[in-house]
Amino acid sequence: QVQLVESGGGLVQAGGSLRLSCAASGRTSSVSVMGWFRQAPGKGREFVAAISRSAGWTYYTESVKGRFTISRDNAKNTVYLQMNSLKPEDTAVYYCATSSRFGTRYESEYDYWGQGTQVTVST
Repeated sequence: QVQLVESGGGLVQAGGSLRLSCAASGRTSSVSVMGWFRQAPGKGREFVAAISRSAGWTYYTESVKGRFTISRDNAKNTVYLQMNSLKPEDTAVYYCATSSRFGTRYESEYDYWGQGTQVTVST
């Protein structure tokens, strides 16, 4: 089992920045990829970004490329999502998740999920 706790969400004006953190505990040796997903009101959950264990592989959904940066600190078992130039359409609950599969961005291939943290971007 892997437990995930997200933090760092909040309310920010358009153009602002936030950094999300996700701390993992438990059987973290089984984790290959850590990722971020988000779910906006009335919509399904969508992939945002993911990073491999060595941080040698990262992947972003097109809408956040150039604005969001994913990173991880394996010593702290923590993954981060730096979000810059935020837009109102980035408003969502952001979820951290882990997968034992390398290079995946598919929700069904993520095994463990955090409880989510709310990000609200105002105009």
